[in-house]
Amino acid sequence: MIDLLIKRDINLKNELLSGLTVALALVPEAVAFAFVAGVDPLVGLWAAFFVGFITSLIGGRPGMISGATGAMAVVMTAFVVLYGIEYLFAAVVLCGVIQIVCGLFKIGKFIRLLPHPVMLGFVNGLAIVIGLAQFGQLKENHKVFFNETSQHFEITANWMSSSAMIITIVLIALTMGIIHFFPKLTKAVPGTLVAIVAVTLIVQFTPLKSITVSESVDLQKAVALEKSQKSDLFESEKQALVFSAVNSRAHEIAASNIELKEKTDGRTAGRFAIPAIPFNIKSLGIIIGLSVTLAAIGLIESLMTLTLIDELTDTEGNSNRECIGQGIANTVCGFFGSMGGCAMIGQSMINIRSGGRHRLSGLSAAVFLLAFIIFPPLWKCIGMIPVAALIGVMFIVVIATFEWTSLRLWNKIPKSDFFVIIAVSVITVLFDLAIAVAAGIVISALVFAWKKSQRIQADIRMENGVKIYELNGPLFFAAVTSFKEIFSIADDPESIIIEFKNCRVYDHSALEAINGICAKYRDLGKTVKLMHLSKDCQKILNKAEAIIEVTIEDPEYHIA
Repeated sequence: MIDLLIKRDINLKNELLSGLTVALALVPEAVAFAFVAGVDPLVGLWAAFFVGFITSLIGGRPGMISGATGAMAVVMTAFVVLYGIEYLFAAVVLCGVIQIVCGLFKIGKFIRLLPHPVMLGFVNGLAIVIGLAQFGQLKENHKVFFNETSQHFEITANWMSSSAMIITIVLIALTMGIIHFFPKLTKAVPGTLVAIVAVTLIVQFTPLKSITVSESVDLQKAVALEKSQKSDLFESEKQALVFSAVNSRAHEIAASNIELKEKTDGRTAGRFAIPAIPFNIKSLGIIIGLSVTLAAIGLIESLMTLTLIDELTDTEGNSNRECIGQGIANTVCGFFGSMGGCAMIGQSMINIRSGGRHRLSGLSAAVFLLAFIIFPPLWKCIGMIPVAALIGVMFIVVIATFEWTSLRLWNKIPKSDFFVIIAVSVITVLFDLAIAVAAGIVISALVFAWKKSQRIQADIRMENGVKIYELNGPLFFAAVTSFKEIFSIADDPESIIIEFKNCRVYDHSALEAINGICAKYRDLGKTVKLMHLSKDCQKILNKAEAIIEVTIEDPEYHIA
């Protein structure tokens, strides 16, 4: 099952350097998503390691990078606030089990049902989400405030000062320029890695200064801790306050300077422990909803990313194996105190652009990330990287991910398909990936049904006093109205033949429509003969309408 490292066409240098580049980009992403989920940064970093290592080892798509993702983090936030982190770990374990079951039952093959416009919309929407997320790094002076509408404490920030913004933009542009032009000189070293190292040296040894990864992590951690403790203080006082004083007290707490105390309760991320929740039906009821949601989001994002990487590399991944790999990874994450994850399109694109094609690139990225976590000197080196360099890397990913050709398709493809691309892109940005994909599939299915419903037609002729309706096209729920309009029941002769040789009956709505037509002819004392109708259709129709005659030697197919 594990076709690991040794392949004749593997480029060891490219795989390792690509893995290092990906690991450098994983650090701020994992930390940022941990804060989105409302958990400690180490919970996100360990998740990136476990998910990245296990899926690279046994997953179905060599070269694809997995880790802690924003799509899963956003649905964890409220859950962590309501039930605590141990319930989150239990939900991640169950999420993994669900994904394993999906893989064993070969659910992954249904990714083939996704229309191409949905894929384009997914890619474009995700590129926009990744791009918009980078602008949050251009803000400073983070403060906690109380939102009266949501009745929750939130974090606000201002844009950088003009001088800091100019320096940051220059460093971002420099990073993007190196990544773009360096491969034209040599491909011996990934341009992304060269750009990160070069910009880091500039910030460390020149007057140009920019916020670094370690400074950003410390800042986010402090603000998140302040928000958590002010929320706890407010909740402890809220019940004793009169209604008119609630908002004013909340604003006082938000503006106050409180002593921040590091939380020491709870388990340490990266260490094995069974989630500390009661093992009963009530606990299962609490975690089942989040588990199903996480499993669905994780599989959708992973399988769609897998399909994209397949197209980019002209190879074929194994979707069912990827489901199992993701499931095992998330199960391990839950037991080791981390937040779980799935495939990451941004880091996968970095890996592909840097020359990573095999499992070794993903494995090395995970091992490098582990080294950053457990060895303080390495973490100190990573902490020196300017955030501006990583923003530049992600902007390059955005440019490479977005399907620019889709913008030229508006007058070359059906308007309905272009609408699906726009709809999925917008819903991905406004809501989340799972909702966007589901909406895209529903819209595509409805458009398909509408188009097919217009194809049911009939060649009508008279032979020896018998009127023959020779049907053409599919007969299903959307075509029922058009089907009924074909017949002139009151004006037809005593004998009617409905010929189904070139028509297939697809569902129960179609059967009911046939039943209804035959019943109307019967009420007028007219005889109907159905020819070349599937035998299973005949059986159902005969039970409902005994007057209907059928022919022999009819086709055999089963209605849905």
